[in-house]
Amino acid sequence: MPVITTESVLKALSTVIEPDLHRDLVSLNMIKNVQVSGHHISFSVELTTPACPLKELIERDCRQALYRHFGDEVVVEITMTADVSRGNRLMETNVLPEVRNIVAVASGKGGVGKSTVAANLAVALAQTGARVGLVDTDIYGPSVPTMFGATEVRPRVNADRKIIPIEQYGVKLLSMGFLVDPDQAAIWRGPMVTSAVQQFIRDAEWGALDYLLLDLPPGTGDIQLTLVQTVPITGAVIVSTPQEVALADARRGVAMFQKVNVPVLGFVENMAYFTPPDLPDRKYYLFGEGGAKRLAAKMQVPLLGEIPIEQIVRESGDDGAPVVMSHPGSLSAAAFRYAAEETARVIAVLNAENGNEAPIFEIEA
Repeated sequence: MPVITTESVLKALSTVIEPDLHRDLVSLNMIKNVQVSGHHISFSVELTTPACPLKELIERDCRQALYRHFGDEVVVEITMTADVSRGNRLMETNVLPEVRNIVAVASGKGGVGKSTVAANLAVALAQTGARVGLVDTDIYGPSVPTMFGATEVRPRVNADRKIIPIEQYGVKLLSMGFLVDPDQAAIWRGPMVTSAVQQFIRDAEWGALDYLLLDLPPGTGDIQLTLVQTVPITGAVIVSTPQEVALADARRGVAMFQKVNVPVLGFVENMAYFTPPDLPDRKYYLFGEGGAKRLAAKMQVPLLGEIPIEQIVRESGDDGAPVVMSHPGSLSAAAFRYAAEETARVIAVLNAENGNEAPIFEIEA
């Protein structure tokens, strides 16, 4: 066996290519803390997100590269860590200095399950070890308190008069449903809604977060447009269903984000198909097949996931525990976890791109 040194280990690992960024791990500075003792090698691989769907592939490629260079008898110990990159827009602002990415979850119309998707994405990301927050910006119909089993909980205010978000299932939460009776909020005008959401962003003690998800109100009106213009959003996830009418509204959602130069991370197609419990290999496309997939291809954005129709998704939301928490072995939970991983992956690639000029955002006082 050749003499193993730190330099020869790094040379071997420089042949391992990060699949999304298309550069080797060494030049990307993803290899940390290399230790060599005889034929024993240990090091860390610092991923761009703990939700990286390619984690096992990268670890396997590292082992194979070292075995090729030093032989099968070498002992390799790899620790997989993560350091989530910060969105370009947040880097250009003084808003939320400890938050790495703000992700808008939007839909062109109501009734497509946007809040269900937002809640499950948040919990799925938190389950990977990411630090996650969720803001329910739907003032008129807040659903986060119900979906997270926190209808009777009220946020506290710290000594600096900052709102302390409620934490449930590893996710920090704020919603107007925690503070105001929905019947009172229903008479609010647009500027009041925008001001309330800005206060959730500016005057809350979020701490260090990798992802802060904004569950936007349905539609593409003035309220939604104002919100995405005044918050430094990393990117947007568009939720749709397969019907043509829903896809038409999804197109308007994409157009809204394009208007304010916010990248669209991709589509999540909810209620994509139905699989009977006794026929796990069958898929019935009750509302049409592949509509969001075709739209995503046409608009050149990723399809982040296809969520099946399952009764437990609705029941879990009503019972106060998103399905990825309450039924982790279900088809829906697996689909939500996949969508969360894909969302994190697209964000990491987006943040790695250079030369994108982003406007400076200041949240109004």
